[in-house]
Amino acid sequence: MPYVNIKIAQGGTTAEQKEELIKGATQLLFDVLGKPHKSTYVVIDEINTDNWGVGGESLTVIRKK
Repeated sequence: MPYVNIKIAQGGTTAEQKEELIKGATQLLFDVLGKPHKSTYVVIDEINTDNWGVGGESLTVIRKK
């Protein structure tokens, strides 16, 4: 029973894009490992940009530049 956790920054991701991520991750596990679609769990966590940083700055600050 595979479990995939995708973490992305909040904002800008549509419901359709998330659905594509879920379908794609599920299909990849089937193609590579033969895992059945019905036993594959995919969770998408959207992280607040205040809580995600790179290069010493939060994404909130980076996006404002």
